[in-house]
Amino acid sequence: MSVLTLRERTRKTAAGASGGARRWSSRVTGVVFVLPAVALFLLMGVYTIASGLALSFAKWNGFTPRWIWVGVRNYLDLLYADPVLAAELRRAAGHTLQVMVAVPLLTVVIALPLAVALNSVGRLRAVLRSVYFLPYVTTGIAVYFAWRYVLEPDGAVNLLLRATGLGSLAQPQGFLGNPATALPTLIVVLVWSSVPVATLLYLSGLQAIDPNLPEAAQLDGAAPRHVLRHVTWPLLRPITAAIVLLGIRDALHGFQIFLVMTRGGPGGHTDVLGLMAYRLSFFKGLAQTLGLASALGWLLFAVALLLTLANARLLRAVR
Repeated sequence: MSVLTLRERTRKTAAGASGGARRWSSRVTGVVFVLPAVALFLLMGVYTIASGLALSFAKWNGFTPRWIWVGVRNYLDLLYADPVLAAELRRAAGHTLQVMVAVPLLTVVIALPLAVALNSVGRLRAVLRSVYFLPYVTTGIAVYFAWRYVLEPDGAVNLLLRATGLGSLAQPQGFLGNPATALPTLIVVLVWSSVPVATLLYLSGLQAIDPNLPEAAQLDGAAPRHVLRHVTWPLLRPITAAIVLLGIRDALHGFQIFLVMTRGGPGGHTDVLGLMAYRLSFFKGLAQTLGLASALGWLLFAVALLLTLANARLLRAVR
C-alpha cells in the first residue's frame, strides 16, 4: 500500500468522524429545542386527557385527597340509571340537537346568497366584506351581554316592535324570559355570529371557480338561478360540508352564549349538553360530580368523533 493511499484513507476516516460528530451535534441541538414543547404537550395534553378519562370512572369533588372509583357508573347514571340526571341529559340533548340542525342550515341559507351577492359587486367588495365580517370579529362575552340587554322586556327589540305597530310580537317577559322564544332567539344570535365566516368561505370558493363554467352555462340559455343550482352549488359542496361541521362542533361544545345570556333558563328551556357539563363541574358545590362532568365530556367527544368521520366520508363522496 502506497503512502498516498494511506493518507487518503486517513483523511476520509477523519472526515467521516467529523461529519458524524456534526450530525450528532445537530441532532442534540434539535432535541434540546423540541424538548420543552414535547414536555408541555405531555403535561397539558397527554396527562390532562388521560387524567380526564380516568376521572370519568370516579367520583370526586375537586377537594378530597382521593377519588372514589365507580367504574362505568357515571356513564350509566347519565344515560338511564339516575332518573334525574338522565332526564336532564335527554332535555339538554334535545336542545343541542335543535341547535345542531338549525344553526348550520340557517347559516348556509343566509351565507350562500350573501356570498353570491358580494361576488357580483366590483368596487365596494372589500368594504362590504369587512362590514359583513364585523359580527365575527366582535363576538364574545361583551356582545352576548349587549344582545341580552336589547332582548330584555324594555330592550331595543320590544321598543322597536311597539314603535312600528308590531306590538303584538313584543314579549313582555323579554325574548329570553319566554320559554317559547328563548331557544329560537339564541339560535338567531348564533347564526348572526357564524354567517360572516361562512360568507367568506363561500366567497373564496366562488372566486376559485373557473369563470368559463358559469359563462358557458349562461350561453347555453341557463338562468342565473339554474347556474347557481346546477353549476355553482355542486362545486361548493365541500365548503358547505365544512361549514356544517363547524356549526355542529359549536353546537356540541359551545356553551358560552347559553351561560352568559340565559344560564339554561327559563326553566331549563335553553339547557344544552356543554352547559350541563360546565354546571356539573363548577355549580354543584362540594357534590362529587366532577366524574359525571368528565363522563359527559367524553360522551360529547365520542359523538363529535362520529360526526367528524361521517363528514370526512361525505367530503370524499362529493369530490
